[in-house]
Amino acid sequence: MGVALYWAEGSKSKPYDRRERAVFVNSDPGVIKTYLAWLDLLGVGRDRMGFRLLIHESADIDAAHRFWAETAGVDTTSFAKPTLKKHNPKTVRKNVGDDYHGCLVVTVSRSAHLYNRIEGWWNGIVAHAQGPLR
Repeated sequence: MGVALYWAEGSKSKPYDRRERAVFVNSDPGVIKTYLAWLDLLGVGRDRMGFRLLIHESADIDAAHRFWAETAGVDTTSFAKPTLKKHNPKTVRKNVGDDYHGCLVVTVSRSAHLYNRIEGWWNGIVAHAQGPLR
């Protein structure tokens, strides 16, 4: 499950731009909790994780920090400065109000080995899926 979640929502290296860094972004608390539980299973401690918000500038950033800190089981002081999305008055946003918490970015420091494992697992899943039907 963790491999599929990462490959769907995580940052991926490109052949022309190898980054080999585990970065995951999502706005669904259940997805975030599942991803973090998977990292726990892999032995990645919270001390190696960084957290940052991607959020609209008009949102309640302090409330979002509290929401995601509780979701991730970390203190709000572990968050980096948020990335604020500029308000575009031409856009009619539906993700507003008390239920809007932005997206949480989860990074893992020293994660090249982890990233390469994820990429290898994914390539194995794809290769198996492309094998002969039984």
